[in-house]
Amino acid sequence: MSNMNATKYMEELKHSAVIAAWFMFLTFPIMAIRVNTIENIIEWRWMNIIYVGIGSFIVSFFWRCLSGRKTSERKPIASAEGVRSLGQRLLGEKRILLPAAGIAAVFALAFPFMFSIYQTNIMTTALMYVVLGLGLNIVVGQAGLLNLGYVAFYAAGAYTYALLHYHFGVGFWLALPPGAFTAPILGIPLALPVLRLRGDYLAIVTLGFGEITRIVLENWNDFSFGPSGISGIPRPGLFGMEMNIQEATTYLYFLMIILCIITIFVVNRLQNSRIGRALIALREDEIACQAMGIDKTKVKLTAFALGSTWAGLVGVIFAAKTTFVNPASFTFLESAMILSIVVLGGMGSITGIIIGAFILILLPEYLRVFSDYRMLLFRMIMVIMMIFRPQGIVSGVRRTYEFHMEDK
Repeated sequence: MSNMNATKYMEELKHSAVIAAWFMFLTFPIMAIRVNTIENIIEWRWMNIIYVGIGSFIVSFFWRCLSGRKTSERKPIASAEGVRSLGQRLLGEKRILLPAAGIAAVFALAFPFMFSIYQTNIMTTALMYVVLGLGLNIVVGQAGLLNLGYVAFYAAGAYTYALLHYHFGVGFWLALPPGAFTAPILGIPLALPVLRLRGDYLAIVTLGFGEITRIVLENWNDFSFGPSGISGIPRPGLFGMEMNIQEATTYLYFLMIILCIITIFVVNRLQNSRIGRALIALREDEIACQAMGIDKTKVKLTAFALGSTWAGLVGVIFAAKTTFVNPASFTFLESAMILSIVVLGGMGSITGIIIGAFILILLPEYLRVFSDYRMLLFRMIMVIMMIFRPQGIVSGVRRTYEFHMEDK
């Protein structure tokens, strides 16, 4: 028995050494090489590579030992409740969930009065991405349609407000409904040519749609003013009251909280509705979905229309927040960021998407203290997350139905 344990630990040591070597190789250009532009010399920082190797070796070894021990001690679970993760169990406990929700509500209401305008602005951006993530979750998480051009609907809402104000002097509240409806008008024509596509082909077409939208906005000077964009967009008003920058930022922050609550309520109700179940059926098996009598054409059009509506709303708020829009704000990286929020948080999970949005938006900002290593740490956290938790932070609960025959 002792020989088996020794052999097992030797294998773990070998695997950990290989992982440490890979981390040293991948981080070598950043951690070891530093160009001194003042003296025009290259500084070699070998100690940083040694620290990376030792740290990754220790973390990998202990992680593999602990995971192996848990696997060996794990017992078979017969009930569906045992399959649920710890996070899902905690979210299902009302005695834990209700106090936590109360504390979060109090903190959210007091946040702009406790922190600076800069922190409030960052939190407003995070709330905007929460709504964008929940909107994309309808298309990707529930319907299973991989959309890489979601930023096009985001841009449609922003430019709707900007152009309405520039040409007709329309304010924020009057531009909000047209911005929400303009995005689905673009979403439905996009859905029509991709009704027969799925998987990678669907992703390529939606990616092309997003890039076409950006290029049109960049080159159609008479319509969108090209790369120069549109400036002087007014912030949201409150019964004609004049507000300074701090008051306007706080006001926009509370507007985003209200919009987040409305979005969470609507998306949650959608999941349990007839449309939501049709979306899930489409995601699981398109052929079986059609065989059950569900019109997959209408379901796909509904998914694109609902998802794009939230993007249009947030686009109007983005234009009001920045008071300036141009095509450079709506690149493919924005679509990739929103999709990363959905995947990291857990497709189909509302709570997971909220957590994922806060991590992906707030973490790079609060890692600025690490200066040059900020994005490296951010990428390492993402890679570790994808390796050890590929289903997301809070994975969506798959509903199961059991039929029990009564004993006669």
